[in-house]
Amino acid sequence: MCGICCVVTLCSQRAIHDFFNEDILCHLRRRGPDSSQQLIKTVSDPSYECLFSGHVLHLRGLMTPQPLEDANNNVFLWNGEIFNGVHVGPLENDTEVMFHHLASCGSETDILSLFSSLQGPWSFIYYQASRHSLWFGRDYFGRRSLLWQFSNEVDSAFCLASVSGYFKSSNQWQEVPASGIFKIDLKACATTKSLSLMLFPWKYSCTEKAVEETFVNVLDRVSKDLPNHIRLMMNESKLCLRAPVIPLNKTIPEASGECPGTNISNIIHTVSVETLQGFLAEEHKKKLVHQFIDVLNEAVKRRVLSLFREDDQKTREFPTLCNRKAHVAVLFSGGIDSMVIAALADKHVPVEEPIDLLNVAFLLKEQTKQKGTTKNHTNRDVQLDLLCSQESYKDLHAKTATYLSGFDVPDRITGRAGLRELEAINPSRTWNFVEINVTPEELKRMRQQCIKHLINPLDTVLDDSIGCAIWFASRGEGFIGNQGELKPYKSPAKVVLTGIGADEQLAGYSRHRVCFKKYGLEGLNKELEMELDRISSRNLGRDDRIIGDHGKEARFPFLDEDVVSFLNSLPISEKADLTLPRGVGEKLLLRLAAREFGLTASTVLPKRAVQFGSRIAKLESNSEKASDTCSRLKLFSVDEL
Repeated sequence: MCGICCVVTLCSQRAIHDFFNEDILCHLRRRGPDSSQQLIKTVSDPSYECLFSGHVLHLRGLMTPQPLEDANNNVFLWNGEIFNGVHVGPLENDTEVMFHHLASCGSETDILSLFSSLQGPWSFIYYQASRHSLWFGRDYFGRRSLLWQFSNEVDSAFCLASVSGYFKSSNQWQEVPASGIFKIDLKACATTKSLSLMLFPWKYSCTEKAVEETFVNVLDRVSKDLPNHIRLMMNESKLCLRAPVIPLNKTIPEASGECPGTNISNIIHTVSVETLQGFLAEEHKKKLVHQFIDVLNEAVKRRVLSLFREDDQKTREFPTLCNRKAHVAVLFSGGIDSMVIAALADKHVPVEEPIDLLNVAFLLKEQTKQKGTTKNHTNRDVQLDLLCSQESYKDLHAKTATYLSGFDVPDRITGRAGLRELEAINPSRTWNFVEINVTPEELKRMRQQCIKHLINPLDTVLDDSIGCAIWFASRGEGFIGNQGELKPYKSPAKVVLTGIGADEQLAGYSRHRVCFKKYGLEGLNKELEMELDRISSRNLGRDDRIIGDHGKEARFPFLDEDVVSFLNSLPISEKADLTLPRGVGEKLLLRLAAREFGLTASTVLPKRAVQFGSRIAKLESNSEKASDTCSRLKLFSVDEL
């Protein structure tokens, strides 16, 4: 994880300082606390100036400060992880590996081939000195944030950065679209004193006809959000990047309204773990489940082992558990996505190393809390409440226990139940269940101080709820149980695993059921295709900025290229069956996988979004809609402008 930034000006010296001020420097340093450096390149003929700023969070290989510069004056900024496609040795740093490969590229085709081969999240900025070219972009899914901001037409300057700063300006930050890789010919732009962007788009097929269609669609989509004085054009050679995943299989069974398993749904009245066993008795289904387990297991393995561990972690004999620290954390609700990730991480994280389970809850006002405990309280929630909640605070002082019970939100209850399942699977592991309790006062204060600037340029009520919940969860400051007591704890883990991508691919959201009822499997296929197409702008840039603010790196196993390709290869009927009840039909394939490697009650928990499970959505106005512009995220009041 790194914070990267580049400011380019074609005219005024003042423009660099307009973009690169103390505020944005502070935000970048929070992302990369281990090293911070700046480099300025001034070119007189043609006249332009570039500032490069790199801030490193050291996670693998040797510590490598950024920006990197070679003997030919090329400059490289990298915020990414190579998990496959390009070899990175155990002691190598992927920033240096990438820079070495880029320096040996002799053409645009070579550069595109290199980035097409990568597996893993990335954003980058590369200055090719001999050709006065600036290359930049994000990976196919947009798992790493990169923003751009353009000055007015007169100044001819722009900025690229992992995160925005405070600017009292009409020129807004926007996310660089994850539509391909961009290139700017700085020599030509300096001559004309105007900015032109060249795009090399992602495409499944690079045939001439397919490329023509892609160019038209992508140009329209990207151009509409650019300032009028910024020109966007396709590269003259019609070159493109090869998409790292295969297209979605849209095959529909002949009985078009049904999925395999519909006959079972007619006799299912009560959802239970045994319900899943009936599916696993079918040989074809079981084989498919094991293929999915294998590919997802490998994705988690890459993400928990590709990180630096101190020398003392290499000593495996008679470890002193109390002195061990966690290197891996999971955003943990006890739901099926986080349970699967935690259970698979357990297979690869060294056994003497704790795993932190980060569970966030927002304190409710008394009247709200009482409503929340009666409304939509399913039998399964009641069972989990009886299992966990009553004995959670039995050894605490009565006043303290009463206060903490205000944080017994749904995700806290299912989280504790999930902890018990994980302890049953591996009792020798130290599972740090971190109870992260947020009061309305702290939420308001931290949203104002930093969270809203990280969510920017997104601005909806939904972005506010999810962004705030993830920020507090990934910060990892809370309490862990220790011999009947709750003790303060702050997670030291630099890697944070998150389950995003499971719902988008396996029909996990309630809107997928609505779509299925209205339009059948054909409509559901279109909805799922759209989910992955928009995940970069809807979720991932925001989540990367939020988690990165704590000097931690978000990693997304469900968005591993091999996982996505495997799921894309299957017809929807093999992944979900929305004729079945909630808690089984959505994400059916994942539930079966979880059951197969030993999970129990969590395998039949219905989907519950973090804003509802953590109860943050209950703290604000009930009249708000998720898609409304959120007034709490406004960066400046009218008086400040």
